[in-house]
Amino acid sequence: MSMPFFRSFSQSIAKRWSSTCGYRELLVIAGPLVVTTSAFSIQHFVDRMFLFWHSDVSVGASMSAGVLFFTVVSLAMGTVRYVNVFIAQYFGSGRDDQVGPVLWQSIYVAVVSGFLIMLLWFVSPALFALVGHEAAVQAEEVIYFRILCLGAVPTLLACSLDSFYTGLGRTAPIMWVSLAATLVNIILDYALIFGRFGLPALGITGAALATVIAGTFSCICFMIMLSQRKHDTRFYVRRGWRPNPVLFWRLLKFGLPSGIQFFVDIVGFSVFILLIGRLGTVELAASTLAFNVNMLAFMPMMGMGIAVSVVVGRCLGSNDPDNAQYGVYSGFHLTAIYMTVIAATYVLLPDLYIHPFAAKADPTTLPEVRRLTIVLLRFVAVYCVFDALNIIFISAIKGAGDTRFVMHLMLGMSLVGLVLPSLAAIILFDAGIYAIWTILTVYIIALGGVFYWRFHNGAWREMRVT
Repeated sequence: MSMPFFRSFSQSIAKRWSSTCGYRELLVIAGPLVVTTSAFSIQHFVDRMFLFWHSDVSVGASMSAGVLFFTVVSLAMGTVRYVNVFIAQYFGSGRDDQVGPVLWQSIYVAVVSGFLIMLLWFVSPALFALVGHEAAVQAEEVIYFRILCLGAVPTLLACSLDSFYTGLGRTAPIMWVSLAATLVNIILDYALIFGRFGLPALGITGAALATVIAGTFSCICFMIMLSQRKHDTRFYVRRGWRPNPVLFWRLLKFGLPSGIQFFVDIVGFSVFILLIGRLGTVELAASTLAFNVNMLAFMPMMGMGIAVSVVVGRCLGSNDPDNAQYGVYSGFHLTAIYMTVIAATYVLLPDLYIHPFAAKADPTTLPEVRRLTIVLLRFVAVYCVFDALNIIFISAIKGAGDTRFVMHLMLGMSLVGLVLPSLAAIILFDAGIYAIWTILTVYIIALGGVFYWRFHNGAWREMRVT
């Protein structure tokens, strides 16, 4: 009885592997993106590890300031990156001459937004004074945040430019640029934090400078690559530079809700991190380590999410929602398997992840931080499995253009499910770290269920952005 079952199962796997929008096709698109997002997570993992070696104050400050910067930049980032859905649908429908013009509208949003973010340099001390962290942490938060703000323009430009390749499903160039930028960042991190290779020891200032320089390097690489004549010949990448009000507002119509959703999601997470900082330095350091370990699971699968979004956009561009749905479930299967395996290692082998941080950490604070981090990784293990639902099904419905639903849902659930309960737990009930992490875990599980329901409902099948 078992043999027919296994034979049927293996045949099903083989069929899904080779089918249109099956495992193989998803992996061809997602593979380089998984490497890219993995490189991003490794870059931040190493950055936090070096800072933990330098000081537990620095690693806590870099987490809170880094999350606040990402919150500020996320609105623009979510908007400009949505151009990849436009490009995928134009490409799927054979309208290649619209690819360059819509890409340029995204570039304009990136540049203007980047310059506005730079102005936050002047108000950053007041922002962190409101948070109420310890004075030593506040001072380093301001330094880290200010330098990241100076790099906002190249950061957003790189997001816009790499969307050309993700939209077309040609993701290998993004991978190579990302790997090179990660190498640049790690080398500069080590050199500028600790004063190596003849460079000054700048601590958290050096970490921020390394991040900005690596981001600028990525931006320059994409600018050079996109200036090739072949891209202009087919996709009007050079000729499409003129402002196009119709395309610009259409991009904002669909992209801005996507950006707001991303912003709200990060705001909720930022408030969560900042509230943890009120519990104490050890709690903030342990949470920082746990979140950075979680990035090793979450960020690679963001690459799969982007691939799913591209497949949905391309299929809907050619009016083929059935294959789009097939591709979404292919992506979900792969993501769920990966997340489950990683979750098991968080529970069974937590020191595998903690050891790199512990190598040169302060021995007086390490035992307490390590003990707490091991417990927090169990929370991560529970919710990261459900994050597979979030990653894939959010990407799927956004790839169709269902961005307003995503925006409205995130506005409501982030406020009611994460921010207000966390505020009440800490301020009104004087709750501890475990209560706060329980709130986060329940919130992520609930999100996954709602987004799966929305996809299963099927409204996305009739949507188009072009």
